[in-house]
Amino acid sequence: MQPFGATGPLVAALDIGGTKIAGALVDAQGRLVARALRPTPAAEDGETVMRAVGEVVAGLRAAPQWPAAVAVGIGSAGPVDAAHGTVSPVNVPGWREFPLVPRVAEAAGGLPVVLTGDGVAMTAAEHWQGAARGYDNALCMVVSTGVGGGLVLGGTLLPGPTGNAGHIGHISVDLDGDPCPCGSRGCVERIASGPNIARRAVESGWRPPQGTAPTAAAVASSARAGDPLAIASFDRAAKALAAGIAATATLVEIHVAVIGGGVANAGPLLFDPLRDHLTHYATLSFAAGVEVVPAKLGTDAGLVGAAAAAAEALGLESFTSGG
Repeated sequence: MQPFGATGPLVAALDIGGTKIAGALVDAQGRLVARALRPTPAAEDGETVMRAVGEVVAGLRAAPQWPAAVAVGIGSAGPVDAAHGTVSPVNVPGWREFPLVPRVAEAAGGLPVVLTGDGVAMTAAEHWQGAARGYDNALCMVVSTGVGGGLVLGGTLLPGPTGNAGHIGHISVDLDGDPCPCGSRGCVERIASGPNIARRAVESGWRPPQGTAPTAAAVASSARAGDPLAIASFDRAAKALAAGIAATATLVEIHVAVIGGGVANAGPLLFDPLRDHLTHYATLSFAAGVEVVPAKLGTDAGLVGAAAAAAEALGLESFTSGG
């Protein structure tokens, strides 16, 4: 097999969310050598959303590097069903069991297409080029509007049969907690996501500064200024994340937990209490000692990870080993 690189074969990547549809051609060093972007018409019908995806693919096909593309990787908001090539994103109501894989394959001229959840894509990126690099057993998490994640076990990305493995956001950590939109109660996401950090702070009596929206970033700002209600809301989020990480470590023996997403930008306000709570939840010898570190890759992680996940699924070892 010829080596992958800037002048060698590339993987086309799509990162599909409720706000934007991003596309890129990715080389073996994780560099994005061409880009395309469209807003997600999330309130429209499924075919309208698919047209936006098709426009992104068309933008990539117009790039001079396109002839080097050998596959397409998709990281999509979920749930996804990689086994059947369909997606049903919660935040894109027009897509319910939408046949995304065959439609993208058609738009991409018949290239092989690999679908994963966006949390799995982020995990692939961090294991390949980011904070989980060098670890054989890792949990990577996105803590933002929602809470997603993915697993690397035995040095291999583990997407699971449907592409959703490692979805830590819907582990229940409070059996009698608030109902979650997923249908369960007390899920990590219901406590630790950005909107729920803000919701809990407001319910406890916190108010954002005048003219400021009640967001997790506003809660973080108040917490840094010493507001006890804001501090308590972040501490509760950190405790939920610690419980979820400890459960994962007990189940599959991870060695590192990588946390990215907008809430992770709170820095020590989140990471310090999280690490402290983790010592109280991960108490068995084989689960204790999990490192908790911030993610290294930024907004391009979904694209880099979609390419890496596709390369791994298709056996393109020289791609994810760096060429």
